[in-house]
Amino acid sequence: MDILKDLSSRGLINQTTDDEGLQKHLDENVVTLYCGFDPTADSLHIGHLLPVLMLKRFQQAGHRPIALIGGGTGMIGDPSGRSTERQLNNLETVKHFSDRIKEQLASILNFDEGENAAVARNNYEWLSQMTVIDFLRDTGKHFGINYMLAKDSVESRLENGISFTEFSYMILQSIDFLNLYEKENCTLQIGGSDQWGNITAGMELIRRTKSGEETEAKAYGLTVPLITKADGMKFGKTAGGAIWLDPEKTSPYEFYQFWINTDDRDVIKFIKYFTFLSIEEIKELESELEVAPEKRLAHTRLAEEMTKLVHGEAALNQAQKITEALFSGDVKALNGAEIEQGFKDVPSVKLEKQPTKLVELLVDAKIAPSKRQAREDIQNGAIYINGERNQDLAYEINNEDRIDDKFTIVRRGKKKYFLIRFE
Repeated sequence: MDILKDLSSRGLINQTTDDEGLQKHLDENVVTLYCGFDPTADSLHIGHLLPVLMLKRFQQAGHRPIALIGGGTGMIGDPSGRSTERQLNNLETVKHFSDRIKEQLASILNFDEGENAAVARNNYEWLSQMTVIDFLRDTGKHFGINYMLAKDSVESRLENGISFTEFSYMILQSIDFLNLYEKENCTLQIGGSDQWGNITAGMELIRRTKSGEETEAKAYGLTVPLITKADGMKFGKTAGGAIWLDPEKTSPYEFYQFWINTDDRDVIKFIKYFTFLSIEEIKELESELEVAPEKRLAHTRLAEEMTKLVHGEAALNQAQKITEALFSGDVKALNGAEIEQGFKDVPSVKLEKQPTKLVELLVDAKIAPSKRQAREDIQNGAIYINGERNQDLAYEINNEDRIDDKFTIVRRGKKKYFLIRFE
């Protein structure tokens, strides 16, 4: 596989440091490459997916990826792409975040099999052993202040102010590249477009410290584009916040829904970016989108591929089951765990486990503002209990109406759902 050709056809290359040199290097060698992930939370979010999947693409092309967890740099804070300084976490918190992120990376990359099995490294191992004198004498002397000030990650922060802590981040990341170059024969760093300055700084440090009289040390850099959405909103954000890879933070159903609700103008681009479908398959989906956009075949395929990749086949099946139940109204087919996912954001109320007249329940759960309105809604056929219309004014909610003995789902009209939690 010509990995650079494939990446280019998907629009995944923003910049490379040496197009011809990198192409030759990849053609002639099994290349070790790395990408860094600072543990700023206990989960990655979908903004991290593109570089993770880039590592996976290189692995599938026969190269060896290193997932570098920034246990050291994560305690400093990367100024790239930010207008303010990050809140610093303590060592215990960063270690916990690092362990969780390593688990998530292992679920996507192949760490177990083959000569090019992925490996995880943590830069806390070497950065924590470095003294201030080592840092200044052995590394700091290779970085001119003017050189550092010219980098976008620093220059963009000068007006609002940047601490020496964040200013030094570029040097620490350069030490990472040098360390992996020396110990792992790592010759390529990849990252988001905002990492260009940090990547080239690392390459410069390698050149200055490892080039001999007759040979020049070779290292390369590649960045992926900034992901933009057609509607102008930031990718990976919703009204509820970030879309996390941790199923406890963002359920597989919510994850599936994020992708299936992709804007028509973005869906083909996202399929190219995030899935491993061939370009031929993607062209077919693009043609189907043009001919029959209402079928949303591309959106469904994107949601399926991404949910299966991140959460697995069983979670995808569950997300599809919840989606179908909500679309058809047949919510009785769902179990308690699926109800927790599918009705996470609907209004809910807790009630005791005892027979309750439907009219009273509608008022207690604030589904209807008064008993008079509740009776009208029931008589008019606007009330559904677990997907079934109920027009009985004397009806009592009982054990049979509680799914898994915990939940009753009430629908008013076509789309207004309410979740009753029984205790």
